[in-house]
Amino acid sequence: MNKTVLVPIADGTEELEAVTIIDTLRRAGAQVTVASVSGLQVIASRKVKLVADVLIKDCTGKMYDCIALPGGMPGAEHLRDCAALTELLKEQDKAKRLIAAICASPAVVLAPHGLLNGRKATCYPSFQDTLPDKSAAGKRVVRDGHFITSQGPGTALEFSLAVVEVLFGSERKKQVAEPMLAE
Repeated sequence: MNKTVLVPIADGTEELEAVTIIDTLRRAGAQVTVASVSGLQVIASRKVKLVADVLIKDCTGKMYDCIALPGGMPGAEHLRDCAALTELLKEQDKAKRLIAAICASPAVVLAPHGLLNGRKATCYPSFQDTLPDKSAAGKRVVRDGHFITSQGPGTALEFSLAVVEVLFGSERKKQVAEPMLAE
């Protein structure tokens, strides 16, 4: 059961979230593609250098089991402003395939493109007022249909394991979480 996951990154991406998503999903056995919306190397929010596998333009026209967006500022703004990523997200939503976003990304990337309309979501506390439905904004991780959202760096592992559970099931989630001392 090979699952494919796209993790877009940009200058200003929150590195703890990006690395946690990538690492946890690879531990679960997902084929993770890290795609930059600018150059192959990005400077993350705390000046950590991250190297992408490909540029986002190389991912257009492909379908993924999940697109997982890390947050961070101004990284989320760069993701929001990338036309190729926006098209991928809209195609993902239309196909009802999993979209996961953490920190600023639910509010900054998904909401402006109408992708959270009619859905419960959470995000980093300072962005919660911009969510279309604020009823679940205070929760650490929120699942609504084919969307998973989460609050920030401190919830990154819980968020990533929720993605593992949706993609692979609760048994695989347990197999990944236990050696990480997350359960």
